[in-house]
Amino acid sequence: MTTDSFKTSTMVPQGAVQLTHWGVIAVDGADAASFLHGQLTQDFSLLGADEARLAGYCSPKGRLLASFVGWKESSERVLLACSADLLAPTLKRLSMFVLRAKAKLSDASAEVRLWGLAGDAATGWLADAAPTRAWGKAAAHGGTAVRLPDAHGSARYLWAAPADRTPDLPALDAAIWRWLEVESAVARICAATVDQFVPQMVNLEAVGGVNFKKGCYPGQEVVARSQYRGTLKRRGYLLACPAEAVAGQEVFHSGDPGQPCGMVVDAAAAPEGGWSVFAELKIAATESGTLHLGSPQGPALTLRVLPYALPSEP
Repeated sequence: MTTDSFKTSTMVPQGAVQLTHWGVIAVDGADAASFLHGQLTQDFSLLGADEARLAGYCSPKGRLLASFVGWKESSERVLLACSADLLAPTLKRLSMFVLRAKAKLSDASAEVRLWGLAGDAATGWLADAAPTRAWGKAAAHGGTAVRLPDAHGSARYLWAAPADRTPDLPALDAAIWRWLEVESAVARICAATVDQFVPQMVNLEAVGGVNFKKGCYPGQEVVARSQYRGTLKRRGYLLACPAEAVAGQEVFHSGDPGQPCGMVVDAAAAPEGGWSVFAELKIAATESGTLHLGSPQGPALTLRVLPYALPSEP
């Protein structure tokens, strides 16, 4: 199957936009980090002051119920940024497992605003505080800056700050930021895709979202077995589509039109037309034939090159 580089634009996005499609969960207490360490796919007990973590929250069957970018605000406070439409059910579910741990979970979205910063303008505004590596973290302008993986040649940062602070940067169109999120091929689990994917099916371990050396967490055995005991049969792929795509839509393959071969994880309009799509697919479906959105007769999808390398199988 032909892979298309899909050069959507020569522009390098610059500026800042408030991320209303994200929300913030605060975990406060002496056991905040250790509690999360036992619930998520990442190591929060050893989380350093200069780093953030990409992490997943799984069901006992190893399926992702949410994904987070998390960091320590202090020794007794951890903040988790997640999809806004999953915040309430995720907060409720996590709170059920606190038990005797000294940790209290709350919705901090009104207290802590999340901003997406992009481009050289953002790096210049952050100045010496700008983290230089993906998932690096630093205090900046009264808030916290987390370096996200670059997308389409643009540096990206997540800036979390009190509600009364705004970045001194040009306004960035929210649609452009959403496009950059898809272009990064870093999955953000939302309500339409909850409980659908084992982490490796959306490349979460390839972008720093799974620690295979940490202790147990819900679904850990399934995630570990997928990594070490069998051949991975599904992965996340970037694609181009001429028509609108939305998270949760099914993808079909010409060789087996009777059942879907995958699902859209995220999608956004591209600046110069068409749609950028990140989708979970059967690996075999990418090797020949054609892919179609929504139905076997739906718009054709074109495979593109991921912005990162997938790890080789053990």
